Amino acid sequence: MSLAMRGMAALLSLALVLVAPAARAADAVDMLLVLAADVSRSVTEPKFRLQREGAAAAITHPEVVKAITSGPNRRIALCFLEWATTGQQAVVIDWMVIGDGAAARSFGDRLVEAPRSFAGSTSISGAIDFSVSQLERAPFTSERRVIDVSGDGNNVSGRPVTDARDEALAKGVTINALVILTPLAESLRPDHTNPPGGLERYFRDNVIGGPGAFTIVAEGHASFGRSLTKKLIQEIAGLAAPQLAVAE
Repeated sequence: MSLAMRGMAALLSLALVLVAPAARAADAVDMLLVLAADVSRSVTEPKFRLQREGAAAAITHPEVVKAITSGPNRRIALCFLEWATTGQQAVVIDWMVIGDGAAARSFGDRLVEAPRSFAGSTSISGAIDFSVSQLERAPFTSERRVIDVSGDGNNVSGRPVTDARDEALAKGVTINALVILTPLAESLRPDHTNPPGGLERYFRDNVIGGPGAFTIVAEGHASFGRSLTKKLIQEIAGLAAPQLAVAE
């Protein structure tokens, strides 16, 4: 090899050494967050619209955007999916980096416009398994990997939800939950929406797990957006307790 060719090879090697860390840094985000929304049969069309619009409003809330841009990388990556019974899981918006208000608004606009995926029974275990698979194929890197499950009933199809939870936790994934309550007078299946001890306790005992795992309760789909806003701030900022005042 000539001296000139050796010099060019050395320069190329140096360039690769300098570029590779930059490329890796460009793929880094402060958190990989899967938002897994329940669209089972108990989520009627009016409730579905409230849920979707509430999620869009939460993602674009100024305090949520502030939390997103306060981390070391000043951005997170979001994936929004919907789930119902076993085998019914769909990605509504694939992995997208949110690093400012414009990106958050783009995500929210796409979310409001997307059609409903399906309706069926309730498989929280299937939702967790599918969410883990999305985390594993994410095109970004982060030490914080979180699944945010929203639901208005207990697990009634698929494998035991505790098995899915435990496998996710073993992979270093944290699972949080937004529990949507249904008044007994409005429930078609009280054993499903109002299990013994209450739905929040069910989620605490069987669904959530990992460092700092928590639940937040929505007193119905009308308050879904406000509850999710509080939840996102806590998840993204890593707050210790949900003592947050969010303007309506």
